[in-house]
Amino acid sequence: MFREMSWLPAAPADIRDQIKALGAAASAGEADSAARLDRIATYRLDESQLSKLGRIALSSPIASGHLAALKIGLIGDGTLSLLAAPLVGSGVRHGLLLDVMVGHYNAAVQQVTDPNDPLHTSGLDMVFLGLDRRIMGLDDPALAPGEAEARVEAALARVKMIVAALKPSIRGPVLVQSLPLPVEALFGSYDRVEGGSPISMTERFNQSLVEMARAGDIVLVDIGRLAATIGAEAWDDPRHWHASKLSFAPDLIPLFCDIVARTIATVKGRSKKALVLDLDNTLWGGVIGDDGVEGIVLGQGSSTGEAFLAIQRMALNLRERGIVLAVCSKNEEATARIPFAEHPEMLLKDQHIAVFQANWTDKATNLRAIAQALNIGVDALVFMDDNPFEREQVRSALPAVAVPEMPEDPAHYPRIIAAAGYFDTVTFTAEDRERAAQYQANAERASMLASAGDLSSYLKSLDMVCTIGPVDRLTRPRVAQLINKSNQFNLTTRRYTEQELAAMESDPRLHLVQVRLADRLGDNGIISVLIARDNGDTWDIDTWLMSCRVLGRDVEQAVLSHLVEAARRAGAKWLVGEYLPTKKNVIVVDHYAKLGFEPAGAAGDGGTRWQLPLEDYRVPDLPMNIIDSVLSVSREKAA
Repeated sequence: MFREMSWLPAAPADIRDQIKALGAAASAGEADSAARLDRIATYRLDESQLSKLGRIALSSPIASGHLAALKIGLIGDGTLSLLAAPLVGSGVRHGLLLDVMVGHYNAAVQQVTDPNDPLHTSGLDMVFLGLDRRIMGLDDPALAPGEAEARVEAALARVKMIVAALKPSIRGPVLVQSLPLPVEALFGSYDRVEGGSPISMTERFNQSLVEMARAGDIVLVDIGRLAATIGAEAWDDPRHWHASKLSFAPDLIPLFCDIVARTIATVKGRSKKALVLDLDNTLWGGVIGDDGVEGIVLGQGSSTGEAFLAIQRMALNLRERGIVLAVCSKNEEATARIPFAEHPEMLLKDQHIAVFQANWTDKATNLRAIAQALNIGVDALVFMDDNPFEREQVRSALPAVAVPEMPEDPAHYPRIIAAAGYFDTVTFTAEDRERAAQYQANAERASMLASAGDLSSYLKSLDMVCTIGPVDRLTRPRVAQLINKSNQFNLTTRRYTEQELAAMESDPRLHLVQVRLADRLGDNGIISVLIARDNGDTWDIDTWLMSCRVLGRDVEQAVLSHLVEAARRAGAKWLVGEYLPTKKNVIVVDHYAKLGFEPAGAAGDGGTRWQLPLEDYRVPDLPMNIIDSVLSVSREKAA
């Protein structure tokens, strides 16, 4: 399953011709080239096909405006040049246009210690550090007293030095791979007991990388776990190490590159947010409309029934870590809901489902409705359906939706979803745990709004509390997550890492705040971030973003009132903001105009500048209580 990347649909027989035709179409600037590029990237491609796709993407003007462009360094042990081209192709699958710079063979230390090396001067966004235990001195036993500890510490010190040397020169994190365990045992089952065995030293080294990742020093790419899943013998082909110094079997290059590309995409906030589930033969065996609640297959007593229980358990586990669950089924809604309420073995209940779409409309239309109800893009959805016709219809109509191929046996459904990595993350905060409930409450708010008499009364009825606080050690992970994930309500789309935010917090000229919003339906958590720079008479707004979950609730007015007061206290006379357009942030094109800012000329990248005279600003009546711990201000909502 992993080795074959079975979650991707098999490439059609004419895939070579399709890629060749795409190259010609992209060069000619044909309008449908971007859609064709996306579609081909979703197929199960080999190394050669990925490389060709990557070259087309890099040379195509359409791709440069369609994909998120990133400059990536590829350094470390062994022959990494073989990975560059297929990594670019894998990036396309994850919405990325990767410009990959490959380091010299086994020269990472020499390169990072040279301040004039291109690793430092090329403006890289991230660097991937590929490691091999044979180069790092962990492949031979260390049996003398203290020798094993010294060997592991030396290997770890090398990694730490490379990471520390790179960080000032790159915009984002360093991605470091864990090491696969050696196949060959020295002591047999005693290898894990004997600390000087290669297996034991490799495990201790990997655990040290975990601690570095936990501290935020690196992003871990767990190749060690991947190799264990594939099988160490299948992963480690000594013939190719001796012949070409490739650390793993060459037929696994597409999988390796997909894992690296999906991790890069995760860092950039491109993980999926919602799992949308079909019902019949997906959550239970059989058809509820034909078989009735007593006839569907679900629960203990049969292997098939237990398999469907495992699928539901998987969904609940994902919800527990913040993934939103929704239903998209061709059924009568009343009938479709019966198992959730009446079947004694059903683990999923109505309260676990944020949006329930059961009707006879085509599933692509229903998926659009689900995304709209959750206030997220269709590109944040994963659609799980046993029916190949329905999967293909959605792929054709909504190529941005992730639609995994499902195996014949439902026992393998949970594994295919996990293998695809749709919900991978590089951080996990307390707010992530609450996200599913937050989106579910947001869908309920949307339903309440639809039935409300007027917007003003509806907003006041929510009993909203807006809390404005500083960015600090506790809130920094969530703030960094928002900065790197928010695309729509984001005026400048500038990205900052946790390390950069930590440095900004100590800069007296920078004003950083995070904003929370709670109401009687629940706590939305941190939903807005503001960064402004004090330039004397003028405060320049560097970053202003907000979660789309709270659009239309006047939070931006509350944030502006805070910023005006902070700037006034510092003696400023003007606020200046920029709107830098992207493909996704058109919803804020009039943001500053709506808040009373005046046009102030052009900004870079086709943007606009706006200014607000502070002496003219008056705080509006707002439908929320405001608790501002930064300015020590509290204000009650308008009556």
